[in-house]
Formats: sequence, structure tokens, C-alpha cells
Amino acid sequence: MEFYFPTELGEQLAFLSAAAAALIGCFVLFAPGLTLKALGLTAAEGRPEGLGAARSIGGLIVGFAGTALLLAQPTVYLAFGAAVGLSAFARVLSIMSDHGGTWRNLLLLVVQAVIASLALAYVFGLT
Repeated sequence: MEFYFPTELGEQLAFLSAAAAALIGCFVLFAPGLTLKALGLTAAEGRPEGLGAARSIGGLIVGFAGTALLLAQPTVYLAFGAAVGLSAFARVLSIMSDHGGTWRNLLLLVVQAVIASLALAYVFGLT
């Protein structure tokens, strides 16, 4: 099996959005303490479940983004884009409902929106 890199611009952008998500997921998976610190969160002392939850989320992100990279099918990019888009929507709800309008939340909202938009734009033929 050889490595597939798309030739069309739209698919390349979707591919790069999945690759970016996979890199972010790897960081969360292998450095959950640094990730939580960067997000302004901490795991309770003596409670490794917090780090385990962060690692688990990182594994989910790597798995989903990796699947999109390996299969490179529009339906997989649709599922990936929809999942990240709903995650961005949840962040909007947090900003509105939880008074979470911090610079970190806004920055992460932009990152999630761009990743979701690139994948969905390819699926719906907008690129």
C-alpha cells in the first residue's frame, strides 16, 4: 500500500485539515499535562483520571483524523467535518452560556471552524 496524497485542491485542503487534527490529537495523546496546562486546566492531584480523559480524547481525534487520511473518501471527510463542526458549535454554546468568551476559547473556536470548513467544503464541492 502506498501513501496517497490528493491531486485536487479541495481534497488537498480536506486532507491537510485532517492532518492538522491528527497532529493536534497526537499532542493531546502524548502530552496531556502540557495540553491541559495550555488550555488553563489541571488534573486533580492524585487523580490520574483527568490525564486519562485527555489522552482518550487525543486518541479519538487521532483515530478519526487518521481514518480520514487513510481512506480519503468524501463520506469519511463528511463525518470528520461534521464531528469537528459540532464540536465548534458546542464551543459556541459554551461561549454564550458559560461566559466562556476567553481568548483561548475564541482561538480554539477559529481552529475548529477552519478544520471543519475545509473538510466540509471539499465534500460539498465548494473548493
